[in-house]
Amino acid sequence: ALQAAIWNGSLPIEIRLSASECRVYDQADPYLIQYPRLSYLPFLLPRLHTFFFPSLINPGVTPYDGWFSCEDVPLKWQYPLGLLHDLFSGASPYQTGDDVSRDQANTQESEGQLPWRLTIHFADWPEQALVRLDGEGKVLHDAFINSVKEADFLRNGTAKGIMSLSKDDSTMLWNAVQERKLASAFKWTTLHLDDFNTFSPISKRLVYAQGAPLRHIPLKIYLPSSPTASEPASGHLRIVQSLVTPGLPGSREAQTIGTTLHSLLPTLFPSRRTPILAKAVLHGAVVPMKASVEELMRAAAYLDGWLHIGVVMIG
Repeated sequence: ALQAAIWNGSLPIEIRLSASECRVYDQADPYLIQYPRLSYLPFLLPRLHTFFFPSLINPGVTPYDGWFSCEDVPLKWQYPLGLLHDLFSGASPYQTGDDVSRDQANTQESEGQLPWRLTIHFADWPEQALVRLDGEGKVLHDAFINSVKEADFLRNGTAKGIMSLSKDDSTMLWNAVQERKLASAFKWTTLHLDDFNTFSPISKRLVYAQGAPLRHIPLKIYLPSSPTASEPASGHLRIVQSLVTPGLPGSREAQTIGTTLHSLLPTLFPSRRTPILAKAVLHGAVVPMKASVEELMRAAAYLDGWLHIGVVMIG
């Protein structure tokens, strides 16, 4: 049930053409869409190119010259929409047991936080921030499959799971990621159970590998960081990744989000049980510090098999 709810999670987004590329300054109508949190923004590029084509100063640009920004920060196309929103929207994450946060889920739109406003560009590709896409979609496909392979290796100590998938299963896996996203983008009120039921069994074969004990949890932590020489613009992120075991070393206790964050980021998370300076956010919600990382991986990983955890400062 939780997996299906995450699969069907979506966000309203408003996409405007960059004013510097618009023939009539700031007059192009925005593109409005309810888009899946698990999806990737490049899937929208062909449709956005068609929509904004009449307004483009340079009609020679292609769909895959397109890139997105939020408040002048280039958005990495390999991150799912939900992760990008958690990191860059400034929206308060939902928190169970907190009446104020619970109310925020219903008032974000009235406060102007939804729809999430993005800008599409077809010129001036930010070479230092983003890897270029290709017209065939191979770069996006390869980035996704490589991420799946890395997660598979961390879980099982081998990538045999993803490598041993038949060609048909590999194709079905990618099609379920891509086609379901496109379908749900334009028919978002429908529960796309056929695509979920296609993706889920193949994904479970990777997560629940037969005969292989779970070794590590594929987990990445994203936190705001100071600009660097290579990324001088605002919006720079530091990604923390380490070998996270499902249980505490030398103990039968389960590894939790609290113990993981305390171990990797003790300055931000001085307590294993209580968020004092920062919160962990996953799929737009604050993750309880007592949540088992293994249970989270099995129920709430992104489509590539990773737990992508954003860090939001308190106060």
